[in-house]
Amino acid sequence: MRGHSRLAYHTGAVTPCTMELAGAITIFLGIYVSCLLVISAWRKQSRNKNLPPGPTPLPLIGNFLQIKVGETLKSLEKLSAKYGPVFTVYFGSKPIVVLCGHEAVKEALVDQAEEFSGRAHMPTVEKNFQGFGVVFANGERWRQLRRFSLTVLRNFGMGKKSIEERIQEEAQFLLEAFRNTKAEPFDPTFFLSRAVSNVICSIVFGDRFDYEDKEFLSLLQMMNESFKEMSTPWSQFYDMYASFLKYFPGPHMKIYYLLEDMRKFIERRVKQNQATLDANSPRDFIDCFLIQMEKEKQNPSSEFNIKNLELTTLNLFFAGTETVSSTLRYGFLLLMKHPEVLGKMHEEIDRVIGQSRIPAIEDRSQMPYTDAVIHEIQRFSDLIPMDVPHIVTRDTQFRGYTIPQGTEIYPMLSTVLRDPSKFKSPESFNPRNFLEETGQFRKNDAFVPFSSGKRICLGEALARMELFLFFSTILQRFTLKPLVAPEDIDTKPREDGFAKIPPFYQLCVVPR
Repeated sequence: MRGHSRLAYHTGAVTPCTMELAGAITIFLGIYVSCLLVISAWRKQSRNKNLPPGPTPLPLIGNFLQIKVGETLKSLEKLSAKYGPVFTVYFGSKPIVVLCGHEAVKEALVDQAEEFSGRAHMPTVEKNFQGFGVVFANGERWRQLRRFSLTVLRNFGMGKKSIEERIQEEAQFLLEAFRNTKAEPFDPTFFLSRAVSNVICSIVFGDRFDYEDKEFLSLLQMMNESFKEMSTPWSQFYDMYASFLKYFPGPHMKIYYLLEDMRKFIERRVKQNQATLDANSPRDFIDCFLIQMEKEKQNPSSEFNIKNLELTTLNLFFAGTETVSSTLRYGFLLLMKHPEVLGKMHEEIDRVIGQSRIPAIEDRSQMPYTDAVIHEIQRFSDLIPMDVPHIVTRDTQFRGYTIPQGTEIYPMLSTVLRDPSKFKSPESFNPRNFLEETGQFRKNDAFVPFSSGKRICLGEALARMELFLFFSTILQRFTLKPLVAPEDIDTKPREDGFAKIPPFYQLCVVPR
C-alpha cells in the first residue's frame, strides 16, 4: 500500500487533500467572478443613474420583453406613450435614449447639435465600415470627410445649373425607357433606380451607365437587396443583440457579402482612376479624393486614404441611389392611390410648364401644389423612420437628465414627421399639410426626412432637385395607371425596420 501511495503522490492522483484544494479554488473563483459582475453592474448603474426614465431592464436581455421583434418602431412609440418623449430602453445591457416628437428631436439635434453629432455603430454594417467612410465616421475623421465631400459635391454642381442639366438629361433617358413599355404593366423598381443612380454616378464615377449594362444592373440589384435586408425583423433583432449574435452565422452575413461586392466594384474603379489620373483635370469624386491623398501624404493625421475613399464613395453611391429611387417608387404608388391628387398635379404642370419645354428647377416656385405633394410623399413614406443612430460626443445634460458620453441616441424621425402639433393630418396622405389656405406652399420645420443638425444628409440639395425634376418630367408626359382600383392599392411597406421598403407593384405609364 505504501508503494501505491507513493505512486499516487508522484503521478498526481486525486486525494482528499487535492479535492479540497480544487473545491476551495472553485469557490474562490465563483466569489471573485460574482464580485466582478456586481462591481461592473454597480458601475454601470452608477454611471447611468440619471438617464431618462424607462421600463426596468432584465439582466442580459434588457427590455427584450417590451420590444416586439420586427416592430421596433411601434414598440418604442408605445413606450413613449407611457414614459414621455424622452426615455431609456436597454438593448441587452446597452442603454438607448429615445427621442420622440418635434420638440425633443429639435432640442437634441439642432439646439445641442455638437453634443448629439456622434454616429453610433450599426451592427448590421459594422463589419463592412468599421467607423470608416463619411456616414459612419466620428471625430476628426468625420469632420475631414464631410467637409471634403460637401466641397466636391458642390464643385460638381450640387444645387447648381450644371447638375440640373444632368438630371434633365437623365430624365429624358427614363422617359424613353417608359415609352418602350408601350403602356404595358411593369415593375418600376429598376427603371427608377437606374435613372437616379446615374445622377450620382456622374459625380462619383464621372459618367453614366447604359440602362442595359449588366454590371450596373447587378450593382443595383445588390443595393436594393441589401437595403431590404437591413430592414428585416432579423436585422432589427441583430442590431439589438449583436454582441452575442455576431459569433453565429445568420442573415447578417448576407448584408456583409452584398456590401463587400459593391466595395470591390469601387476598388476596381479607384484603380482605373489611379492609372489615368490627371491632377490638373479631375473627372469625378474619386479623382478629387486621390489628388487630396497625394497632397496630404506627409500628414500623419490625414484621413485621406484608400479605405476612406472606397467607403465614402460607397456611402455616396448607396445613399444617392436607394433613398431617392425608393421615394419615387412610393410616390407613384401614393399618386395612383389618390387619383385626385395626380389630376391636380397634371393640371399645374400643364398650366405652368406646358408641353413644349422640359421642366426646370426654377418652375418649382410657381408650382406650390406639386411641391406640396412631393413633400407629402416624403413625409408619408417616412423612409428612414428611426434615423441612423447617433451617440453623444461627451457627457451631456438634456432636459434635466445626464446622458454619458458614448450613449446611443435614437431620434425617431417618424414621430416628428407625424407630430400632430405640426401637421393637420399626420396619419393620412394629404398635400394640404404643406399648403396655406390660399394655396401657397408652406414650409414646416418638422419636415425632417433628411434628418437635421450636423448629421443632416449630405445630398439633401441634390435629392430635392431630383425629386422635383423626375416627378414633373414624368407626369408632364405620362399618367400613371394602376392594375387594381385605387381603393384596393396597399401602401403598407414590404419591410419596416431601418428603412420602410415600398411594396412590390406593377403599373402602366400611359402617354398623355
